[in-house]
Amino acid sequence: MKKPFFLFFQICGRAFLFILTFFLFPITLLYSDDPLIVRNVENIVAVDNVCAWPSLTLLPDGSIAATLFNKPSHGLMEGDVDCYVSGDGGRTWIYSGTPAPHEPKTIRMNHASGLSSDNSLVVLCSGWGGKDYREYILPVMVSRSRDGGVTWDRSGEVRIQKGMPDLIPYGNIIRVNGGTLAVSLYDAVSMHGINRGYVFFSLDDGRTWQEPVIIGENDALRYPELGNYNETSLLCTSQNRFLAVSRTNTRDARLELLISDNRGRSWKIPEAFYGSGLTTSQEHPGHILKLNDGRILLTYGIRWGAHGIGARISKDNGLTWGPPMIVFSYGGNDGGYPSSVQLEDGTIVTAYYSDKNRFHDRYYMGVLRWMAPKE
Repeated sequence: MKKPFFLFFQICGRAFLFILTFFLFPITLLYSDDPLIVRNVENIVAVDNVCAWPSLTLLPDGSIAATLFNKPSHGLMEGDVDCYVSGDGGRTWIYSGTPAPHEPKTIRMNHASGLSSDNSLVVLCSGWGGKDYREYILPVMVSRSRDGGVTWDRSGEVRIQKGMPDLIPYGNIIRVNGGTLAVSLYDAVSMHGINRGYVFFSLDDGRTWQEPVIIGENDALRYPELGNYNETSLLCTSQNRFLAVSRTNTRDARLELLISDNRGRSWKIPEAFYGSGLTTSQEHPGHILKLNDGRILLTYGIRWGAHGIGARISKDNGLTWGPPMIVFSYGGNDGGYPSSVQLEDGTIVTAYYSDKNRFHDRYYMGVLRWMAPKE
């Protein structure tokens, strides 16, 4: 006869195995396939000793401009947003100029960039001042260069509506039509834990910015949680359709997909993505780019586990998306914020930033050169 204590441990052991099977079997199914890994990725230490938060713009002559924060700190020391240019597809970079110099005891760091209709490089940049460089947000500086980032005209402005706090630009400035441009800015002053992302428009080719529209569901003005987003990447896919990939201001901090069919004047989450998002927890922020073959590329930071850069591709203007891919894993603790352009030969150039990791021993802007899988 089995002793009571032996029976007790036998029953407990079977119960433990049942629990493992019940709870972990779905997880085993979910992760049974190996992750999709992009092969033959070239990794370059592009600009050393900077925290960067880079924004890439493909210039008319095929060169690439990168605007970046120029200090090796996560925004805790005075610094500027500089412009670097690469004429060899992202392999080497040369300092060009400074679109957003800082004032004493402040930081110029948060920025967006893009081309106007006359091919000027336009940069919107805010930053922080006061105690610990986090007491207040600086008004947005609008800078414009017609010589590839060497000299800058800073006479533009962002017209904030009465009662609005100062806002933070992010991502890519996009062309809409004629001299109309659009950019994303967000409110980082929490209202009951809520952030708000906006689209601002310029009707004079990037000189003045106005007419803000909240990025979110139609009732976001009355119910702010329906528009609880901050860092947002925009893309104009056709005459009327905009896509937005927004970082949720929630604990899981994933990316949400929103679509506008009236040039950014109102937004909705596609039914297929409602409540799920484009990425999982701690995969943010994102950047969206229309590829030469018409597909849409999303790149985003993987800010958990091995840390790195992820990607997804849509073949139908954002209605559906292929499976997540790992473009590159580098480790470290502080990194991500990818920005991508595609060259004429199909090469994708993705800039990111990282602190010390297994490839480099301090903050830097990295560049990945890679090709998107065909399928």
